[in-house]
Parts: sequence; structure tokens; C-alpha cells
Amino acid sequence: MDAKTSLHERSLAEELAPVDAPTTAREAAISDPMLPDAYRLAFADPEFMARREVRGIRFQLELLKPDLGQEAHGIQHTVVVYGSARFVDAETAQQRLAAAQANGDADQIRVAERDVRNAVRYENARAFARLVAEHSQRQPQDRRIYICTGGGPGIMEAANRGAFEAGADNVGLNILLPHEQQGNRYITPELCFKFHYFALRKMHFMMRAKALVAFPGGFGTMDELFEVLTLVQTTKVKPVPIILFDTQFWQQLFNFDLLIAEGMISPEDRKLFHFVDTPEAAWQIIKDFYQLPH
Repeated sequence: MDAKTSLHERSLAEELAPVDAPTTAREAAISDPMLPDAYRLAFADPEFMARREVRGIRFQLELLKPDLGQEAHGIQHTVVVYGSARFVDAETAQQRLAAAQANGDADQIRVAERDVRNAVRYENARAFARLVAEHSQRQPQDRRIYICTGGGPGIMEAANRGAFEAGADNVGLNILLPHEQQGNRYITPELCFKFHYFALRKMHFMMRAKALVAFPGGFGTMDELFEVLTLVQTTKVKPVPIILFDTQFWQQLFNFDLLIAEGMISPEDRKLFHFVDTPEAAWQIIKDFYQLPH
């Protein structure tokens, strides 16, 4: 008996080296591409893993991988920032406007002027994320709050950028789409995850969320916002601050008073969310809710 075996050595083989790089003649034979697909290891067979019948296993993997990745970085608390993927930063917006004005095309000027207006929202998301990150950088590891976004451009990029500029790690939960599916450059690379299933991505938004801030956005933003409101309203999740940035936009878009008047939501449901118009006001709501130190 080999007395040099460590007590802590694992009994079951867990190495994937034979799958990735055959090192013996026997392993090379096992990985022979001329062998039938049935001889592949199940988890090393992409065609098998893509079958409809294996969807449940893919769900599990898509839940597990980002969870382990964030756990390894000590991420326990996040502020999730939603918003349009179509906004650009102020500098880019001004450059587009200048180019449109030089061109003299009225339609291009109109669109560029809209980009300049929306760039204010981009810069507000960037400033808000910086406030969160700068606070967290001063806290012990277990009390830090990390910015988490959908990982794309626009408001998502702005929030990741604000945290990045403060020197803080930040999370991007990207989704595989025909458009807008690339992770923005400000996400911490080890915390940039890609999802196939919207449902699993939404679960990860909520699993660590201590607050949610929704900037103006399109269908995706509204889908995510109202799902969170429903989860809190039905007590499927504990109450967290839900903040709608840009009061005029949200009140013009949705008539919450009508929903109350028609009995579709309760007057108490109006307390589930807050309207704000500045990064400081949004951050103050979160600080007050958790009694965070200054």
C-alpha cells in the first residue's frame, strides 16, 4: 500500500484532461473522431447536450455556472441596473450631433438631438453606479454592494462603466441575441456571463439583488421591471428598493393612478417603488433602506 497518499486526495476521478488532451495511446483511441457519437462522453458531446430532452440539464448548468463564478469572487449583494441598450455617452452624442449638423440632413439632426437628450440618462446611470462603487470600496468584503447589469450597451454599459471607473468589480449577465449580445468592455471579465435562457438570467438578477434601478428603456426594461414588481407584490421575494429613474418618463408612460382607480392594483402597491431624478436621490433611498454608513 502506498503510504504517501494524502488523506485529502479525492477518491473519484474528476479530471477532464482525457477529454481535452489525450495523453496516452488508450486515451487517443477513445477520442478518435472516427468513432461513433455514441462513444463520446455525454457531457463532452455538444450535439447531445443541445437536444430538447436535455433542456432541464442545461437549465441547471446555466443556473450553476454564474452562481459559482460570483461566489468565487465573494459577491453577495448587488444593485441591478436596467435600462435601454440604445443610449450613448454624452461625448459620442455630441459628436453625432455635430456630424448631422454639418451634413444638414433634418432627420439625422432630429435623431442626433434625441441622442443628446438620452445621453443625460446614460451619464446619470454612470454617476449612480460610481456612487455605489465608491461606497462599497470603503466597506469590508461581506458588506460590499456590486453593480450588476444585463451586460450590454446603453444604460447597462453606463452602469458597468461607472463601477469600473471607481475601480470596483462589476457583473454583466449577457444574453445570446441576434443583436446587442456582446458584453460591454467595462464588465469585470471574470464576471461577464452569457445566458441562453431569459428565465435563468432573470433568476440571477434577483438572487443577489438588494435594490433595482430602472432607467428609461424599451420592452426588455419593462419586462424585467414588472416581473420584479410582481415578485415583490406577491411576496415571492422579500421587499427591496425598486427605483424608477426619471419621474416624468415613467409617469407619462404608465398611469399607475388608473390601475388603482380601476381596482387592478391596491393603493398600497404604489409604495412598492420610488421615483427619482438624480443619482444621489436613488442612492439615498438604498442607503436609508439598509441603514448604510456614509
